[in-house]
Amino acid sequence: MKITTPDLRLAQSERAWVKALSTYRQPNRIRSSVELLITIVPLAALWALTWASVAYGQWWGLLLIIPAAMFLVRLFMIQHDCGHGAFFANRHADDWIGRVLGVLTLTPYDYWRRTHAAHHAGAGNLDQRGMGDITTLTVGEYRALSRWGRLRYRLYRHPAIMFVVGPAWLFFLQQRLPFGLMRSGATPWISTMATNFGILLLAGGLIWLCGVVPFMIVHLPIVGLAGALGIWLFYVQHQFEETNWFEGGEWQFQHAALHGSSHYDLPVVLRWFTGNIGIHHVHHLSSRVPYYRLPEVLRDFPELRSLGRITLLESLRCVKLVLWDESRLKLVSFREARLAA
Repeated sequence: MKITTPDLRLAQSERAWVKALSTYRQPNRIRSSVELLITIVPLAALWALTWASVAYGQWWGLLLIIPAAMFLVRLFMIQHDCGHGAFFANRHADDWIGRVLGVLTLTPYDYWRRTHAAHHAGAGNLDQRGMGDITTLTVGEYRALSRWGRLRYRLYRHPAIMFVVGPAWLFFLQQRLPFGLMRSGATPWISTMATNFGILLLAGGLIWLCGVVPFMIVHLPIVGLAGALGIWLFYVQHQFEETNWFEGGEWQFQHAALHGSSHYDLPVVLRWFTGNIGIHHVHHLSSRVPYYRLPEVLRDFPELRSLGRITLLESLRCVKLVLWDESRLKLVSFREARLAA
């Protein structure tokens, strides 16, 4: 359904956008079921083919790790929609599908859902950083650090740490305990421990069938590559040149969603594998819109396409943006911050 409210077109009222997008929030349950099947079945088939190639010495088959990792990323996007109650619009179904998928993505669903909700509630708010986001300091905060503190932050923001070491740390170690919610009741602990148990059962079964070495050769690279791709996507959705950050008193949800999240305009194939998560400004504005309906929003409201738009090539330059400059209200590199000083 296309809405052509004159006030919406002329004034670009941010609250009106939320109301307009409410008509896209209803998922098609048959479509959702098909989306799940066409993601998990190819992933299982690619995993099996990769293992078979290793078992029979056909090492070229390791190339199948790349599409397998892409399907695992897509599976996480389904889990992500379940966390927002957007996949089947049935909380019970979404939660249990999300929990099962969490075993495959190494992401404890209920624990992640709570931290991700905190991310959505405070994205772009300088007074609500620290949970479910990429740690980002202001120039003033960075300058106030000790020499050792600056070195640690530089290491944290280095691409090799952020996109290679970071994903391994996050998915293999950090998410095995409910860090950040250690004293927030039983749910985060139950979520992480149950997911860990499911991972042990799945890994144990595959090792029993395939052997330890083939399992390690096949599964670890798939999970590692998928994790790196996931972190990259999450990074560029908020760490881009035109993003906006606000102090608590100035922060407004709708404005932060539209101007603090990017439209990562990927090629069609990558768009499919990433579950349209690049249309991130729309997702933050109305997180209950199923990922397969996000392109409908851009089709019906083309004015949203240009907001925060970055291409694949342009996104590579986002890596250097590491500090929020309070005076210029933009993300800057370490070099730019030094020159400005």
